[in-house]
Amino acid sequence: MVLTLVRLCAREVVSDHSSSPGWLRWVPSELFAPLLEAAFCSCRPLAVGELVQRWPERSLRVGGRRRPGQAGPNRLCIQALLLAVVRGLSDRRCAMQILDLCGLQGDEGGMGDPMGGWSLTVALCTMVVQARAGLRKQKRREGERERKRFSALERDEDIKRERGQYKKEQEPDGDDESSDTERMTLSGSAGDEEIKGVRRRMERDRQRDGPLAGLGDSRRENEEKELGSNVLVHVRADLFVNARSWERVRGALNSSGPLKLQCRYLRVEEITVSSIRTLLDLLPHQGLLGVDVRYSSLGVAGLAELLPLLSTFPALHSLRLHYCNLDFRRDHPGQDEALRDLSQGLAQLQELRRLSLTALRLPGQLRVLLSSLPQPLTILELPYLSLTPSDLAYLSCSHHAATLQQLDLSENRLDETTLPSIRRLLSQTSGSLQHLSLSGCGLTDGLLGLLLPSLGGCRVLKSLALALNPLSVSGLTDLVRMAVRMPSLRQLLYPNPLEDYQPGLPDLPSSAQLLDWPLDETTDISMTSSHLNRVVKDSGRTDLSLTCDLLNYDKDLVD
Repeated sequence: MVLTLVRLCAREVVSDHSSSPGWLRWVPSELFAPLLEAAFCSCRPLAVGELVQRWPERSLRVGGRRRPGQAGPNRLCIQALLLAVVRGLSDRRCAMQILDLCGLQGDEGGMGDPMGGWSLTVALCTMVVQARAGLRKQKRREGERERKRFSALERDEDIKRERGQYKKEQEPDGDDESSDTERMTLSGSAGDEEIKGVRRRMERDRQRDGPLAGLGDSRRENEEKELGSNVLVHVRADLFVNARSWERVRGALNSSGPLKLQCRYLRVEEITVSSIRTLLDLLPHQGLLGVDVRYSSLGVAGLAELLPLLSTFPALHSLRLHYCNLDFRRDHPGQDEALRDLSQGLAQLQELRRLSLTALRLPGQLRVLLSSLPQPLTILELPYLSLTPSDLAYLSCSHHAATLQQLDLSENRLDETTLPSIRRLLSQTSGSLQHLSLSGCGLTDGLLGLLLPSLGGCRVLKSLALALNPLSVSGLTDLVRMAVRMPSLRQLLYPNPLEDYQPGLPDLPSSAQLLDWPLDETTDISMTSSHLNRVVKDSGRTDLSLTCDLLNYDKDLVD
């Protein structure tokens, strides 16, 4: 109740920006967090900027896991936050040393205008470069002020020296000869002092204009060392890099300054192996947890080249490869050696717990890939992998089976020959498996009927996806009757029954045909949904959600 009252008050306080000068200076440090949360929720970028610029604590965490249905922070608020971080570097009231933005990015074009992963990465890199340039300008201004002060002191000394000499020349002396000799000596010494002063100024100007005198490289090196030693804020984030943003990200990671960029999860798209190598070389080795490579033509040899670099990141536990053209063909020379190098590279990933391989076309090679991993996996995603019966037989007996919490075998064709391996696999994972996807696997009513006892034995299963399988209303009814007897199951993604499609489908349609074939408009499609939900209601279950919406299905909503 108190927390709710604090949130309501915080939202009311940040709603009027004109009053912020009156209350901001008196706010205790423990209220900055609820005020910042209220500013984000109410989309008050000016309040966000003022709070972040004066942040009183050592660390600031923005982002993280959001509640179901909760939109990400508004783009304007994120931009205001980043600008305030740069301004806070010169604000003595700001105590921030760690800025954690991991998980902040939303879906591009989503509700509420969130900032997507690519846009956030570009904005972060721009912030790092701007902070570096600002510190350089500040140091140059300080150096210029110091030089002017020193020059003014020298001019004052020269004036005092000249005035003292003039006074001595005006003093009467009875001995003309000795007086003339003294004047000559003094004037000579004054001339020497003037020459020395000119020399000092020339030497100082030459040092200041060092690049023109060939001293630019050493000055730049000293400046880079000085900037690198002045890291004020460590920025942690998830980075999304593609061909358009690669140069900017590389520049930000390679630069030294008051902001140091660190990466938790790295996602790269459509860039070459050499570019990925460059990024990995620039990343700090302690903070990287996962690497996601998409739509890049790595090949088996390219991936084998990257794996030794990945092994240098001690905390790396997730590796995802999607559409990376790992087409294994034995008739190509050198493929066996490259696959052996790939297996040896995977063996070096000591902390790997998640492996996702999408459409890599490596039939019959699952044993080579998974048997080399030193630790059992908890998440294994193998969609569109053209798995063979030997692959599934190995997986059901591997050291990974008993520890799997998520398993995705979508778009791998299952039949009578692979069914024993699948049943054995489900039996091995029955005590740990929480999320299972068998979408587009060609499961008919008969195959599903043989598989239902094994599915029902998965005691902790929370979500089950069976979309794009050729099932009838009768098969779906049996599926739902089994699902209501699974107390841990919270979400079931079922396919549209064959009766809902227009005539003309083959006897055993593929998932692509089921996806493209039009539904029969003369059939009341909602009847199937009503029938299945009635089965759930009659069982007394109120916590089980049924859906056939493949595009909006999200298994993470049940966690």
